[in-house]
Amino acid sequence: MKILVMGGTRFVGKPLVAQLLAEGHDLILFTRGNRPAPSAVEHVVGDRSTAEGLAALEGRRFEVIIDSSGRSLDDSRAVLERTGAPSHRFVYVSSAGVYADSELWPLDEDSPSDPQSRHAGKLDTEAWLRAQGIPFTSFRPTYIVGPGNYNPVESWFFDRIVHGRPVPLPGDGSTITQLGHVRDLASAMARCIGVDAAANRLYNCSGRQGVTFRGLVHAAAVAAGRDPESVEIRSFDPAGLDKKARKAFPLRMAHFLTDITRVRRELAWEPQFDLAATLADSYANDYAGRMPTSPDFSGDAGLIG
Repeated sequence: MKILVMGGTRFVGKPLVAQLLAEGHDLILFTRGNRPAPSAVEHVVGDRSTAEGLAALEGRRFEVIIDSSGRSLDDSRAVLERTGAPSHRFVYVSSAGVYADSELWPLDEDSPSDPQSRHAGKLDTEAWLRAQGIPFTSFRPTYIVGPGNYNPVESWFFDRIVHGRPVPLPGDGSTITQLGHVRDLASAMARCIGVDAAANRLYNCSGRQGVTFRGLVHAAAVAAGRDPESVEIRSFDPAGLDKKARKAFPLRMAHFLTDITRVRRELAWEPQFDLAATLADSYANDYAGRMPTSPDFSGDAGLIG
């Protein structure tokens, strides 16, 4: 199929493009040109945030459009205003952050959403695609990690473990979160293109299990080749933090766990990485090769003094 990928040279895009090429698709990548694209694809350079930047897409038609970098309805709508709706599918990366706080876990795709969340633009995009009758598949991952991750998630834990620093955790560390490997998300996205039942569906997409913050520290220590018992954990009270201090901790300080039954059943897909393999891959094939010698630990003072 002729596929436009908005992005494709960074985190999620790299394994996704590799898989789509292996499956024989005709790819066009639209990026800002900061990173090289594979030689087997057409690379269109532009800034999607401006009308001038999107001009190169004017009048071009695609069977599939994959948007892994759109944050708001305007982001995605501006692309479709120039290309028209894809004839087969619009594949979108949303976020499990669209869900409202809940007392019931894990969250499934029918759980209430929060129109005031910082990911509300992704909710708006999903609703608009459905209202316009544009066939789409939207993925709602929790925390996606692995080689190339530019968000300080697993690296935040590795930094403190490797450099012998205490690891700040909210409360008693029993809060449950959920990580997924970037290649697993990419494989699900590629797979949905060939599944007719995936049209107009929302999919939670992450690892099979949740993990407590303490369990995450333990698993990260093992991945880094450190003795988990030697890692010092210091608890802090999240209720007493100001907004700036809260941002020093890289994860939500409340449970964040989704049910991935639907994507496993409808796409006949299974994540290939469990938590241990996810962190081991990220450490060995990313963090160890770029290990910072002097990470910034200044934010820890606002958490644990």
